[in-house]
Amino acid sequence: MLDLLKDHLNRLMTAIKDGDGTGINAAMGAVDSVLEANRAELHPQLAHFLEQRSYAKALLFLGGAEEIPVGRCGGRAGREGR
Repeated sequence: MLDLLKDHLNRLMTAIKDGDGTGINAAMGAVDSVLEANRAELHPQLAHFLEQRSYAKALLFLGGAEEIPVGRCGGRAGREGR
């Protein structure tokens, strides 16, 4: 399932780069379908990225990146000190 999700995300990023509206819609629908069908099995951080449509961060997560930039929500760094 994670390989399928990664494939959908890569297709989405390519469609965005190419300005392919039809491809964007199709890939976003496929990503949303995987999220809805597998939400309980996904790592919470990955689910968060997908829910917030942070697709580049989701790809970083799936690629095993150790450092993923903090977004508007603040991430772990934004919650420290509270």
